[in-house]
Amino acid sequence: MAKLVFGMNQTLDGYVDHTAFAPSPALFRHFIEQTRDQSGSVYGRGLYEVMRYWDDEHPEWDAAEREFAIAWCSGPKWVVSRSLASVGPNATLVEGDLEAAMRALKAERAGEIDVGGPDLARTLGDLGLIDEYRIYLHPVVLGGGRPFFAGPRPRLRLVASDLIAEDVIRLTYVPA
Repeated sequence: MAKLVFGMNQTLDGYVDHTAFAPSPALFRHFIEQTRDQSGSVYGRGLYEVMRYWDDEHPEWDAAEREFAIAWCSGPKWVVSRSLASVGPNATLVEGDLEAAMRALKAERAGEIDVGGPDLARTLGDLGLIDEYRIYLHPVVLGGGRPFFAGPRPRLRLVASDLIAEDVIRLTYVPA
């Protein structure tokens, strides 16, 4: 049985914003390996459209960016959306009963399935479907933006903390 894992980069004041700060080379290497090892990813429409950037080759990419793109493109993706009519390569549109679809996905797969985006994570968390939360805590303060937790923080229990890069700590929580 697969587990659904929601993890994102987060500032000290609780925000996620991929345009405000970028991962170091060491953290990017961690994400490449993590993406390669995942059983797939579940996205909401918004983050899926951002991640589609990796579907197209960009001549300015370095070797690490190409490696990430290969890992991301090769993994299966499920996209939760009421507005999209179709999705890109290696992706499946999830329509209808989200809870039933995610429970079936967890039952059919093994390993970790990444959950992309705070809004989708909140919905899946409210349904009791998120198995693990991973906060990649950066020493950055934004003062505003999109929060890691899109609603009230669920009751959590810390199960691990790891130094991932020279200035990034991964905090791993499970529902309490």
